[in-house]
Amino acid sequence: MELRTINVIRYITPLREGGSLPALAEGDDDFKYVVKFRGAGHGTRALIAELIGGEIARALQLRVPEIVFLHLDEAFGRTEGDEEIQDLLQASQGLNLGLHYLSGALTFEPSVYPISEELASRIVWLDAYLTNPDRTVKNTNMLLWNKGLWLIDHGACLYFHFTWNDTEQKALNPFPLIKEHVLLPKAGQLPEADRYSKSVLTEEKIREIVELIPDDWLNWADNQTPEEMKDIYFNFLTERLAYSELFVKEALNAKEILI
Repeated sequence: MELRTINVIRYITPLREGGSLPALAEGDDDFKYVVKFRGAGHGTRALIAELIGGEIARALQLRVPEIVFLHLDEAFGRTEGDEEIQDLLQASQGLNLGLHYLSGALTFEPSVYPISEELASRIVWLDAYLTNPDRTVKNTNMLLWNKGLWLIDHGACLYFHFTWNDTEQKALNPFPLIKEHVLLPKAGQLPEADRYSKSVLTEEKIREIVELIPDDWLNWADNQTPEEMKDIYFNFLTERLAYSELFVKEALNAKEILI
């Protein structure tokens, strides 16, 4: 697997809906991207979660905007008038992450847009697997674009890496927050979604996705090399997959309570 690397040539506007202050920017390929900055609050860990979460979703045949690496030159942003944004840009020199901008996309409203049990179940399974707390009624983090449902904003996934300890035990977390998932009421095929996902996410596929993480983003753990840190991500994801019945059961139980 390989992601494209694009140079950012124009900062267009901040997207203040997100707490990490992402932005809309133009790349040197003439396309627009939503930029997630390494200099934002959670640093490169949020970029890693966005990368892994998005590419696992793509592997499962769910729609995700193209993910690219975005390079910011040290001179970029010097003319920005907003001091907060200028500080963010200066702190984000080097390799950042971007998602192709879905121009004209609409926010997904579950009461308006019909969604099948199969698709709802696959998305709920994905978010339980990734420990993603950010697909709720308050903020669905899904868009409607070109007559399809697209998943965005996976930066809060894999929150085990914010503490970076007891990772083997945390891989077995049943993820009680799945009860807040906006699609849980429609997820009537969770066992089927589990079988499908486990057939697709082989160890080779997970390793390919983890190896996409730039070494430059793995500089926040003391006394561990980037390769050792990638192994921790790989082990977390494979162990969680092996014991998926734990989070599937949690989701099924939460769905029963809703009914």
